[in-house]
Amino acid sequence: MGRYAFGVDIGGTTVKLGFFDEEGHLLEKWEIPTVTDGEGAAILPDVAESIQAKMREKGIGSDDVAGVGVGAPGAIDSEGLLVGGAVNLGWGVFNVAKVLNGYLDLPVKAANDANAAAFGEMWQGGGKGYSNLVAVTLGTGVGGGIIVGGEILTGAAGAGGEIGHIHIEDDETESCNCGHRGCLEQYASATGIVRLARRRLAKDDKESVLRQGELTAKAVFDALKAGDPVAEEIAEQFGEYLGKGLSVVAAVVNPEIFVIGGGVSKAGDILLKYVEPAFQKYVFGPCKNAKFALATLGNDAGIYGAAGLVLNERMGAGADD
Repeated sequence: MGRYAFGVDIGGTTVKLGFFDEEGHLLEKWEIPTVTDGEGAAILPDVAESIQAKMREKGIGSDDVAGVGVGAPGAIDSEGLLVGGAVNLGWGVFNVAKVLNGYLDLPVKAANDANAAAFGEMWQGGGKGYSNLVAVTLGTGVGGGIIVGGEILTGAAGAGGEIGHIHIEDDETESCNCGHRGCLEQYASATGIVRLARRRLAKDDKESVLRQGELTAKAVFDALKAGDPVAEEIAEQFGEYLGKGLSVVAAVVNPEIFVIGGGVSKAGDILLKYVEPAFQKYVFGPCKNAKFALATLGNDAGIYGAAGLVLNERMGAGADD
């Protein structure tokens, strides 16, 4: 029973949905708008309606569906409780899994969106074949997901894997979005790389292509690939911060592999060239064998991981059926 599963990735503007077979193949994907009006009250009913419409279209019933997995922003514990709410969705504290189950009458699993993406990369992406993994998402912020023994490390309040808020710099004067100063996110995110670049360019008048046009993380890595010496300095500083931060993570969870995704990872393998040496410089000896890879699922990692939560739980429970 349960030959299919749905994966749902709830974002601030759109909800991504995926229809999967039991082997983890993505059969179809689509999006619906995230309606955040009225404290996001319509989001889960809209998701349920969209899934039910797809089931009717495919001619499948509840018995054909193993369940629905959901990734959403905010700290979500192992029972599906959104512990601190999700401001960008208008949501307060409630159990996402239980509420969606009430609309669908299907098994539902819920997880933080970064954790779901990490699970997706382990299951079908850049970390396939490994069960101890740290996924790092370098986007507007720095997100993370930690997988230990094939299970998401959620922590007591669902905040496990928030590696972007590891304290990495004592002398920072600007505040992070979390309210603290000197977080890894302030240097290794797309906005953090721009911060490093601005500071480097202000230091002296050394010639650089980065003094022309819009200053973005992509511009820094494009300049690096073109051999710009100032971009090289910025990349080394970025690599130093991220490598050091990941060495701290390694000493705690000792992963087999770090899988790096998010918009910044589109720079490609050159990014790893600056992160790995710094990691090796700081990491505790027994953790030195950790591999580095780029994520491969892109924006689909969340729907893969969400579906995987349901399908892997069912496979794990197979012996008890």
